Amino acid sequence: MLKYKRILLKLSGESLMGNKQYGIDENRLNDYALQIKEISGMGIQVAIVIGGGNIFRGLAGTAQGVDRVKGDQMGMLATVINSLALASTLEQTGVKAKVFTATRMEPIGRLYSKDEAVAALNNGEIAIVSGGTGNPFFTTDTASALRGVELEADVMLKGTRVDGIYTADPEKDPTATKFNDITYDEIYGRGLKIMDLTATALAKDNRLPIIVFDMDTIGNLKKVLTGENIGTLVHN
Repeated sequence: MLKYKRILLKLSGESLMGNKQYGIDENRLNDYALQIKEISGMGIQVAIVIGGGNIFRGLAGTAQGVDRVKGDQMGMLATVINSLALASTLEQTGVKAKVFTATRMEPIGRLYSKDEAVAALNNGEIAIVSGGTGNPFFTTDTASALRGVELEADVMLKGTRVDGIYTADPEKDPTATKFNDITYDEIYGRGLKIMDLTATALAKDNRLPIIVFDMDTIGNLKKVLTGENIGTLVHN
């Protein structure tokens, strides 16, 4: 029994590195594509936003002297590269995918519009929305929340390297405990950094639930969508 009909899947750019130090791990990319193909074949409409941290991070560039606006624009281009790579891999598995860009970039991708993205989803295609929001000073988490609200997704799935939200960073604090579910207000109160505040506020204000889960474990994406207790649910 499917729990959701239309989802917004946020993928981490860093996760695409797999075991590499930089760029895209082809095995990790293929694993993601096969998981996405599986849920698409179940009739779930899938929109995707990917980060660009495996190639370039705007804030890291700023720390090295790059102008913040230009650094963020470089980061937006990195998300386009990742999106094209995922679209190509999906198509190799037999799944149709369409890349949209937040700023005009034809013929690399179609300029994003809600109507065209929804049309692609209704046609059974994977809609990959790249380029962040198209503006500097906004993260791809904010872009994910924005596109999730715009596209009227039932849920935003945030695929990460960890299996949910903890009281502290489990990679640094072995005593950290996991939440099965948590409210947006609790996240604010505890000062948890699952996303930037802009993204969190946008999702909260528009009542968009978020599930944070481990995307790197093969099969987890399907488990989330069939209602298994995977990850952490964030809700109003």
